[in-house]
Amino acid sequence: MPAVDSPSVLSRPELVAHAQRAIGKGSKSFSAASRLFDRETREKVWLLYAWCRACDDLADAQDMGGELGSQDGAKERVALLRTRTAQALAGKPTGDPSFDGLGLVARECGITQAHCDDVIAGFVLDAADWRPRSEGDMMEYCYHVAGAVGVMMALVMGVSPDDEDTLERACDLGLAFQLANIVRDVWEDDAAGRCYLPVEWLVERDIPPGQHMKPCYRQQLVELVGEACAIARTHEASARIGAARLRFRDRWAVLAATGIYGGIARKVEAAGAHAWDHRAHTTKLEKLGWLAHSWAASLRPAGQECEAEAAKRRHRLADLRDRAARNRVLILAA
Repeated sequence: MPAVDSPSVLSRPELVAHAQRAIGKGSKSFSAASRLFDRETREKVWLLYAWCRACDDLADAQDMGGELGSQDGAKERVALLRTRTAQALAGKPTGDPSFDGLGLVARECGITQAHCDDVIAGFVLDAADWRPRSEGDMMEYCYHVAGAVGVMMALVMGVSPDDEDTLERACDLGLAFQLANIVRDVWEDDAAGRCYLPVEWLVERDIPPGQHMKPCYRQQLVELVGEACAIARTHEASARIGAARLRFRDRWAVLAATGIYGGIARKVEAAGAHAWDHRAHTTKLEKLGWLAHSWAASLRPAGQECEAEAAKRRHRLADLRDRAARNRVLILAA
């Protein structure tokens, strides 16, 4: 029987080039902000992003965050991304440059299986058709799919794994970003049979589960979105405090991403009942404006207003990790 050649791993420059293409196609906002990092950090950010994008696309049967494909076989796809991630972290070629790139950046920055498992758990929840019952459930989901990524990004930027407070601030930025995703994509998620707004929130406003996009409930939905945006602001403020501790270019990039992506949530909230007439996004001109604004902000301390807003947070990294740890064994055994 002839031997079967094992997949080969691309060179580092080839993996970086692949990752650069992935972020360029997958997120114009993050791509713009990432160019503010120094070259070494930028390449690592791209490599980590490419893995996140590949996991998301594989789990949801989509291409570069586009329209969701058929969700048949979702559990099998998540099992595959778990296998490829474990292979990459073990230094074994996977045949997929996005996963091989993860193995490379993990070795360079100390990213562990536990870090990756916390992210993968979010895809497992989606594959199980999970819905958040409480605000805590919603925030736990945000931690899995974005907050945990923020922690990994902080490691990529050279934050010490022992610097828990700064890692928490990085997690907070991921939480704010995911809440922006949730409020922006309410209509698209509903069309795909998903809802990430807590059931308890809907019940409190007499909205039957699954009916929140009906025109008769639009005002209540606007109130729910306003509540989610208020939570996002507290975590965004916390992230700005953490960014002040980073090197200048890292700080500039993080603040740019905060402004560009946080602007999506602000647009949705400002649009009120018309928020889902079209998909909210930041224009190229607005991105340029945030690049300039964040440069100026990088020269100043975060300010007392950030401290006051951040103090309103109800969800801390230790609590989210505790929730995740209690459920991880069950989630990853699914």
